[in-house]
Amino acid sequence: FPNPFNPSTNISFSIPSRAFVSLKVFDIRGREIATLINEDLPAGLYTKEWNANSFSSGVYFYRIKAGNFIATKKLVLVK
Repeated sequence: FPNPFNPSTNISFSIPSRAFVSLKVFDIRGREIATLINEDLPAGLYTKEWNANSFSSGVYFYRIKAGNFIATKKLVLVK
């Protein structure tokens, strides 16, 4: 949230047990443009901010992997 956003957004997630978590942002072509989290985390609620000030307007995706869980969501940057 918020989505669409300018210039930053917060990505919130929770994990039920300790897991290695990877949170990455990709452009519309599938190129990785940012790694926000890449570490082992204990169970809990988390919020990570992505500041896209240096990126152009458009559609981006974030992918979160935590243990066996994988999800991909869309982000819209409007400048």
